[in-house]
Amino acid sequence: PAAAHALDNGLALTPPMGWNSWNKYACKGINEGVVRETADAMASNGMKDAGYQYVIIDDCWQTGRDAEGNIIVDKEKFPNGIKAVADYVHSKGLKFGIYTDAGTKTCGGRPGSLGHEYQDARQYAAWGVDYLKEDWCNTVPGQNSEASYTVMRDALKASGRPILFSICEWGSTKPWLWAGPIGNMWRATGDIQDCWDCKKSWGGNGVVQILDLMNGIESYAGPGHWNDPDMLEVGNGGLTTTENRAHFSMWALLAAPLLAGNDIEHMSADTKEILLNKEVIAIDQDTLGAQGLPAKKDGAIEVWTKKLADGSTAVGLFNRGDTTTLISGSWAAINVKGTTVRDLWAHSDHHADEGYSYAVPKHGAVLLRVK
Repeated sequence: PAAAHALDNGLALTPPMGWNSWNKYACKGINEGVVRETADAMASNGMKDAGYQYVIIDDCWQTGRDAEGNIIVDKEKFPNGIKAVADYVHSKGLKFGIYTDAGTKTCGGRPGSLGHEYQDARQYAAWGVDYLKEDWCNTVPGQNSEASYTVMRDALKASGRPILFSICEWGSTKPWLWAGPIGNMWRATGDIQDCWDCKKSWGGNGVVQILDLMNGIESYAGPGHWNDPDMLEVGNGGLTTTENRAHFSMWALLAAPLLAGNDIEHMSADTKEILLNKEVIAIDQDTLGAQGLPAKKDGAIEVWTKKLADGSTAVGLFNRGDTTTLISGSWAAINVKGTTVRDLWAHSDHHADEGYSYAVPKHGAVLLRVK
Protein backbone atom coordinates (compact mmCIF):
# COMPACT_ATOMS: atom_id res chain seq x y z
CA PRO A 1 0.00 0.00 0.00
CA ALA A 2 2.79 2.46 0.77
CA ALA A 3 5.12 1.20 -1.94
CA ALA A 4 3.48 3.19 -4.71
CA HIS A 5 3.75 6.38 -2.67
CA ALA A 6 7.27 6.19 -1.25
CA LEU A 7 9.17 9.36 -0.45
CA ASP A 8 11.04 10.20 -3.63
CA ASN A 9 14.31 11.68 -2.38
CA GLY A 10 16.53 8.96 -3.80
CA LEU A 11 17.73 7.88 -0.34
CA ALA A 12 17.56 4.63 1.66
CA LEU A 13 16.98 2.39 -1.34
CA THR A 14 18.21 -0.32 1.00
CA PRO A 15 17.76 -0.13 4.79
CA PRO A 16 20.11 2.51 6.27
CA MET A 17 23.16 1.23 8.13
CA GLY A 18 25.25 3.08 10.68
CA TRP A 19 25.60 3.90 14.37
CA ASN A 20 23.45 5.92 16.78
CA SER A 21 24.75 7.25 20.08
CA TRP A 22 21.68 6.75 22.29
CA ASN A 23 21.71 3.10 23.39
CA LYS A 24 25.25 3.33 24.76
CA TYR A 25 25.81 6.99 25.64
CA ALA A 26 22.29 8.44 26.05
CA CYS A 27 22.32 12.09 27.16
CA LYS A 28 25.17 12.21 29.67
CA GLY A 29 27.84 10.35 27.71
CA ILE A 30 27.62 11.89 24.25
CA ASN A 31 30.24 14.46 23.19
CA GLU A 32 32.46 15.47 20.30
CA GLY A 33 35.23 13.09 21.30
CA VAL A 34 32.92 10.08 21.30
CA VAL A 35 31.64 10.92 17.82
CA ARG A 36 35.12 11.40 16.38
CA GLU A 37 36.40 8.19 17.97
CA THR A 38 33.39 6.30 16.64
CA ALA A 39 33.98 7.62 13.13
CA ASP A 40 37.63 6.57 13.40
CA ALA A 41 36.61 3.08 14.51
CA MET A 42 33.95 2.63 11.82
CA ALA A 43 36.41 3.66 9.11
CA SER A 44 39.13 1.29 10.31
CA ASN A 45 37.53 -1.78 11.88
CA GLY A 46 35.66 -3.09 8.84
CA MET A 47 32.26 -1.55 9.54
CA LYS A 48 32.49 1.00 6.75
CA ASP A 49 33.54 -1.74 4.33
CA ALA A 50 30.58 -3.85 5.50
CA GLY A 51 28.13 -1.06 4.61
CA TYR A 52 27.73 1.00 7.79
CA GLN A 53 27.53 4.63 6.65
CA TYR A 54 25.86 6.95 9.13
CA VAL A 55 27.32 8.32 12.37
CA ILE A 56 24.30 9.74 14.21
CA ILE A 57 24.22 11.99 17.26
CA ASP A 58 20.97 11.43 19.14
CA ASP A 59 19.53 13.77 21.80
CA CYS A 60 21.35 16.32 23.98
CA TRP A 61 23.59 18.16 21.51
CA GLN A 62 21.62 21.45 21.78
CA THR A 63 20.92 23.86 24.64
CA GLY A 64 18.58 26.62 23.45
CA ARG A 65 17.86 29.23 20.77
CA ASP A 66 19.32 32.68 20.19
CA ALA A 67 17.36 35.91 19.72
CA GLU A 68 16.69 35.03 16.08
CA GLY A 69 15.50 31.52 16.97
CA ASN A 70 18.58 29.72 15.71
CA ILE A 71 19.42 26.50 17.50
CA ILE A 72 22.38 26.75 19.91
CA VAL A 73 24.90 23.91 20.18
CA ASP A 74 25.99 22.65 23.62
CA LYS A 75 29.52 24.08 23.71
CA GLU A 76 30.58 21.89 26.61
CA LYS A 77 29.84 18.73 24.67
CA PHE A 78 30.71 20.06 21.19
CA PRO A 79 33.22 22.88 21.66
CA ASN A 80 34.02 23.07 17.94
CA GLY A 81 30.39 23.06 16.84
CA ILE A 82 28.38 20.58 14.81
CA LYS A 83 29.79 21.51 11.41
CA ALA A 84 33.32 20.61 12.53
CA VAL A 85 32.07 17.22 13.70
CA ALA A 86 30.17 16.63 10.46
CA ASP A 87 33.25 17.61 8.45
CA TYR A 88 35.34 15.11 10.43
CA VAL A 89 32.83 12.31 9.84
CA HIS A 90 32.77 13.15 6.13
CA SER A 91 36.58 13.10 6.03
CA LYS A 92 36.37 9.42 6.99
CA GLY A 93 34.14 8.66 4.01
CA LEU A 94 31.08 8.39 6.24
CA LYS A 95 27.79 10.29 6.55
CA PHE A 96 26.58 12.38 9.47
CA GLY A 97 23.23 12.32 11.27
CA ILE A 98 21.58 14.42 13.94
CA TYR A 99 18.43 14.45 16.08
CA THR A 100 15.48 16.73 16.82
CA ASP A 101 11.92 16.49 18.06
CA ALA A 102 8.52 17.41 16.61
CA GLY A 103 7.44 18.94 19.93
CA THR A 104 8.51 21.97 21.93
CA LYS A 105 11.31 20.02 23.64
CA THR A 106 13.22 16.83 22.94
CA CYS A 107 12.83 13.75 25.12
CA GLY A 108 15.93 14.95 27.00
CA GLY A 109 14.44 18.40 27.62
CA ARG A 110 16.43 20.24 24.94
CA PRO A 111 14.72 22.56 22.40
CA GLY A 112 12.53 20.82 19.84
CA SER A 113 11.76 21.95 16.30
CA LEU A 114 8.06 22.79 16.57
CA GLY A 115 7.61 26.12 14.78
CA HIS A 116 11.26 26.16 13.68
CA GLU A 117 11.25 23.35 11.11
CA TYR A 118 12.41 25.38 8.08
CA GLN A 119 14.94 27.32 10.15
CA ASP A 120 16.38 24.13 11.61
CA ALA A 121 16.43 22.30 8.27
CA ARG A 122 18.43 25.16 6.72
CA GLN A 123 20.87 24.95 9.62
CA TYR A 124 21.24 21.19 9.30
CA ALA A 125 21.95 21.55 5.58
CA ALA A 126 24.56 24.25 6.26
CA TRP A 127 26.26 21.96 8.77
CA GLY A 128 26.37 19.07 6.29
CA VAL A 129 23.79 16.81 7.90
CA ASP A 130 22.89 13.69 5.88
CA TYR A 131 20.33 12.06 8.21
CA LEU A 132 17.70 13.49 10.56
CA LYS A 133 15.87 11.59 13.28
CA GLU A 134 12.79 13.43 14.58
CA ASP A 135 11.27 12.25 17.87
CA TRP A 136 7.74 12.74 19.31
CA CYS A 137 8.17 14.00 22.89
CA ASN A 138 6.59 17.13 24.39
CA THR A 139 4.06 17.68 21.64
CA VAL A 140 1.21 20.17 22.11
CA PRO A 141 -2.45 19.22 22.62
CA GLY A 142 -4.05 18.23 19.34
CA GLN A 143 -0.77 18.01 17.45
CA ASN A 144 -1.12 15.64 14.49
CA SER A 145 1.78 13.34 13.71
CA GLU A 146 1.24 13.07 9.96
CA ALA A 147 0.93 16.84 9.58
CA SER A 148 3.93 17.54 11.82
CA TYR A 149 6.26 15.18 10.01
CA THR A 150 5.03 16.47 6.64
CA VAL A 151 6.19 19.96 7.63
CA MET A 152 9.68 18.67 8.41
CA ARG A 153 9.76 16.64 5.19
CA ASP A 154 8.99 19.77 3.21
CA ALA A 155 11.54 21.76 5.20
CA LEU A 156 14.26 19.22 4.48
CA LYS A 157 13.41 19.28 0.79
CA ALA A 158 13.51 23.08 0.76
CA SER A 159 16.96 23.04 2.38
CA GLY A 160 18.43 21.85 -0.91
CA ARG A 161 20.47 19.05 0.68
CA PRO A 162 19.56 15.35 0.44
CA ILE A 163 18.80 14.39 4.07
CA LEU A 164 17.44 10.96 4.98
CA PHE A 165 14.36 11.44 7.18
CA SER A 166 13.80 9.07 10.10
CA ILE A 167 10.39 9.41 11.80
CA CYS A 168 10.30 8.36 15.45
CA GLU A 169 6.79 8.48 16.92
CA TRP A 170 7.15 4.93 18.35
CA GLY A 171 4.40 3.41 16.19
CA SER A 172 1.83 5.25 18.28
CA THR A 173 -0.26 6.46 15.34
CA LYS A 174 0.41 3.50 13.00
CA PRO A 175 2.86 5.40 10.79
CA TRP A 176 3.07 2.56 8.27
CA LEU A 177 -0.39 3.70 7.16
CA TRP A 178 0.69 7.27 6.32
CA ALA A 179 4.47 7.73 6.50
CA GLY A 180 5.47 6.20 3.15
CA PRO A 181 5.43 9.51 1.24
CA ILE A 182 6.84 11.44 4.21
CA GLY A 183 9.82 9.60 5.70
CA ASN A 184 12.47 7.13 4.60
CA MET A 185 11.89 5.08 7.76
CA TRP A 186 9.55 5.17 10.70
CA ARG A 187 9.62 3.56 14.10
CA ALA A 188 6.96 0.87 14.22
CA THR A 189 7.53 0.06 17.90
CA GLY A 190 8.33 1.60 21.24
CA ASP A 191 11.95 1.93 22.32
CA ILE A 192 13.99 -1.27 22.35
CA GLN A 193 15.54 -2.40 25.63
CA ASP A 194 18.71 -4.42 26.14
CA CYS A 195 16.92 -7.67 26.98
CA TRP A 196 15.57 -10.78 25.31
CA ASP A 197 12.09 -10.94 26.85
CA CYS A 198 11.36 -7.78 28.82
CA LYS A 199 7.77 -8.84 29.47
CA LYS A 200 9.09 -11.40 31.93
CA SER A 201 10.95 -8.72 33.85
CA TRP A 202 9.38 -5.26 33.65
CA GLY A 203 7.31 -4.87 30.52
CA GLY A 204 9.62 -3.12 28.08
CA ASN A 205 10.30 -3.97 24.45
CA GLY A 206 12.86 -6.75 24.19
CA VAL A 207 13.81 -8.70 21.08
CA VAL A 208 10.75 -10.97 21.17
CA GLN A 209 8.32 -8.13 21.92
CA ILE A 210 9.67 -6.14 18.97
CA LEU A 211 9.27 -9.12 16.64
CA ASP A 212 5.63 -9.50 17.66
CA LEU A 213 4.99 -5.80 17.02
CA MET A 214 6.54 -6.00 13.54
CA ASN A 215 4.42 -8.93 12.42
CA GLY A 216 1.67 -7.99 9.96
CA ILE A 217 3.04 -4.70 8.62
CA GLU A 218 5.51 -6.13 6.11
CA SER A 219 3.53 -4.92 3.08
CA TYR A 220 4.31 -1.29 3.93
CA ALA A 221 8.10 -1.61 3.66
CA GLY A 222 10.28 -1.34 0.58
CA PRO A 223 13.05 0.64 -1.12
CA GLY A 224 13.09 4.19 0.23
CA HIS A 225 10.57 3.53 3.03
CA TRP A 226 11.19 1.09 5.88
CA ASN A 227 9.51 -0.16 9.02
CA ASP A 228 11.98 0.52 11.83
CA PRO A 229 12.06 -1.87 14.84
CA ASP A 230 14.56 0.45 16.57
CA MET A 231 18.32 0.34 16.91
CA LEU A 232 20.48 -2.67 17.64
CA GLU A 233 21.41 -3.68 21.17
CA VAL A 234 24.16 -6.04 19.98
CA GLY A 235 27.19 -5.71 22.25
CA ASN A 236 25.59 -3.70 25.05
CA GLY A 237 25.77 -6.48 27.63
CA GLY A 238 22.13 -7.39 28.22
CA LEU A 239 22.07 -10.23 25.68
CA THR A 240 24.15 -13.39 25.41
CA THR A 241 26.23 -14.02 22.29
CA THR A 242 23.55 -16.44 21.07
CA GLU A 243 20.83 -13.85 21.67
CA ASN A 244 22.86 -11.13 19.94
CA ARG A 245 23.26 -13.39 16.91
CA ALA A 246 19.52 -14.09 16.84
CA HIS A 247 18.72 -10.38 17.29
CA PHE A 248 20.93 -9.47 14.31
CA SER A 249 19.54 -12.32 12.20
CA MET A 250 15.93 -11.33 12.78
CA TRP A 251 16.59 -7.63 12.08
CA ALA A 252 18.14 -8.71 8.76
CA LEU A 253 15.02 -10.73 7.94
CA LEU A 254 12.89 -7.69 8.82
CA ALA A 255 14.78 -5.54 6.28
CA ALA A 256 15.36 -3.26 9.26
CA PRO A 257 17.71 -0.29 9.39
CA LEU A 258 20.89 -1.66 10.97
CA LEU A 259 22.00 1.02 13.41
CA ALA A 260 24.58 -0.23 15.88
CA GLY A 261 24.14 1.21 19.35
CA ASN A 262 27.20 -0.08 21.20
CA ASP A 263 30.73 1.13 21.94
CA ILE A 264 32.20 0.07 18.63
CA GLU A 265 35.67 1.35 19.48
CA HIS A 266 36.04 -1.25 22.25
CA MET A 267 33.71 -4.07 21.18
CA SER A 268 34.48 -7.72 21.84
CA ALA A 269 35.52 -10.19 19.17
CA ASP A 270 32.07 -11.85 19.36
CA THR A 271 30.26 -8.55 18.87
CA LYS A 272 32.49 -7.62 15.96
CA GLU A 273 31.95 -11.00 14.33
CA ILE A 274 28.18 -10.49 14.54
CA LEU A 275 28.06 -6.90 13.28
CA LEU A 276 30.47 -7.63 10.42
CA ASN A 277 28.84 -10.80 9.08
CA LYS A 278 28.52 -9.71 5.46
CA GLU A 279 26.38 -12.69 4.49
CA VAL A 280 23.76 -11.74 7.07
CA ILE A 281 24.04 -8.07 6.12
CA ALA A 282 23.38 -9.05 2.49
CA ILE A 283 19.99 -10.44 3.54
CA ASP A 284 19.08 -7.11 5.12
CA GLN A 285 20.46 -5.09 2.21
CA ASP A 286 18.83 -7.15 -0.54
CA THR A 287 17.65 -4.84 -3.30
CA LEU A 288 14.18 -6.39 -3.56
CA GLY A 289 13.45 -4.74 -0.22
CA ALA A 290 11.01 -7.38 1.03
CA GLN A 291 10.36 -7.56 4.76
CA GLY A 292 10.38 -11.11 6.06
CA LEU A 293 7.45 -12.70 7.84
CA PRO A 294 6.73 -15.89 9.80
CA ALA A 295 5.79 -18.84 7.62
CA LYS A 296 5.28 -21.24 10.53
CA LYS A 297 4.71 -20.89 14.27
CA ASP A 298 4.57 -23.67 16.83
CA GLY A 299 4.74 -22.46 20.40
CA ALA A 300 8.21 -21.02 21.00
CA ILE A 301 9.39 -22.12 17.55
CA GLU A 302 9.09 -19.90 14.46
CA VAL A 303 10.22 -20.24 10.85
CA TRP A 304 10.56 -16.97 8.95
CA THR A 305 11.04 -16.40 5.21
CA LYS A 306 12.16 -13.43 3.15
CA LYS A 307 12.20 -13.35 -0.66
CA LEU A 308 15.42 -12.08 -2.24
CA ALA A 309 16.15 -10.30 -5.51
CA ASP A 310 18.04 -13.22 -7.11
CA GLY A 311 15.11 -15.60 -6.61
CA SER A 312 16.52 -17.27 -3.52
CA THR A 313 14.90 -17.19 -0.09
CA ALA A 314 16.27 -16.34 3.32
CA VAL A 315 14.95 -18.67 5.99
CA GLY A 316 15.25 -17.97 9.72
CA LEU A 317 14.75 -20.73 12.29
CA PHE A 318 13.97 -18.87 15.50
CA ASN A 319 13.75 -20.37 18.99
CA ARG A 320 12.32 -18.00 21.58
CA GLY A 321 12.09 -20.84 24.09
CA ASP A 322 14.35 -21.77 27.00
CA THR A 323 15.73 -25.09 25.75
CA THR A 324 17.62 -26.22 22.66
CA THR A 325 15.01 -27.48 20.19
CA LEU A 326 15.13 -29.36 16.89
CA ILE A 327 13.43 -27.24 14.23
CA SER A 328 12.58 -29.31 11.15
CA GLY A 329 10.12 -29.49 8.30
CA SER A 330 9.73 -29.62 4.54
CA TRP A 331 10.64 -26.78 2.24
CA ALA A 332 7.30 -27.20 0.45
CA ALA A 333 5.38 -26.52 3.66
CA ILE A 334 6.91 -23.05 3.89
CA ASN A 335 6.71 -22.42 0.12
CA VAL A 336 10.48 -22.49 -0.44
CA LYS A 337 12.24 -24.09 -3.38
CA GLY A 338 15.96 -24.57 -3.87
CA THR A 339 18.83 -26.96 -4.37
CA THR A 340 21.55 -25.45 -2.17
CA VAL A 341 21.38 -24.24 1.42
CA ARG A 342 23.91 -21.77 2.78
CA ASP A 343 24.22 -21.49 6.57
CA LEU A 344 25.08 -17.81 7.05
CA TRP A 345 26.61 -18.19 10.52
CA ALA A 346 28.48 -21.46 9.90
CA HIS A 347 29.47 -20.19 6.41
CA SER A 348 28.85 -23.65 4.95
CA ASP A 349 26.85 -25.09 2.04
CA HIS A 350 24.92 -28.32 1.71
CA HIS A 351 22.31 -29.83 -0.59
CA ALA A 352 18.77 -28.76 0.15
CA ASP A 353 17.22 -32.25 0.04
CA GLU A 354 13.51 -32.26 0.91
CA GLY A 355 13.63 -30.18 4.06
CA TYR A 356 15.52 -28.66 6.96
CA SER A 357 16.50 -29.98 10.37
CA TYR A 358 18.58 -27.94 12.82
CA ALA A 359 19.11 -28.02 16.57
CA VAL A 360 18.60 -24.38 17.49
CA PRO A 361 19.84 -23.27 20.94
CA LYS A 362 17.56 -21.49 23.37
CA HIS A 363 17.03 -17.85 22.41
CA GLY A 364 18.87 -18.59 19.20
CA ALA A 365 18.43 -18.46 15.44
CA VAL A 366 19.79 -20.24 12.39
CA LEU A 367 19.81 -18.11 9.27
CA LEU A 368 19.85 -19.83 5.89
CA ARG A 369 19.92 -18.76 2.25
CA VAL A 370 18.16 -21.29 0.04
CA LYS A 371 19.30 -20.94 -3.54
